[in-house]
Amino acid sequence: QVQLVESGGGLVQAGGSLSVSCAASRSIFSINAAGWYRQVPGKQRELVASITSGGSTSYADSVKGRFTISRDNAKNTVYLQMNSLKPEDTAVYYCNAEIRSLGIIIGNNYWGQGTQVTVSS
Repeated sequence: QVQLVESGGGLVQAGGSLSVSCAASRSIFSINAAGWYRQVPGKQRELVASITSGGSTSYADSVKGRFTISRDNAKNTVYLQMNSLKPEDTAVYYCNAEIRSLGIIIGNNYWGQGTQVTVSS
């Protein structure tokens, strides 16, 4: 069974930095394309950043220039580095991934468990 395990996040003051990571639980599963989403209570989950299997990236305007999505294929992990954090970045951050196993795409809507990022003013 595919599981995406998130780590990182936490509490930081405005202007600070945090990173979150997302790893597939078993080595037979590879992260193909992936995205980081965030959600605050009462609002829809929004896409923050995405990365393709080839490493191309895209970002929401609200985080462009401050957040960086990256991947380490050897570790089967996707990262989100968040710099110059603002209180409005406070949310639960979720990774979403398309998973490949033995060379075959087995699904494109796997989610991590979510990790809280809180930015204090």
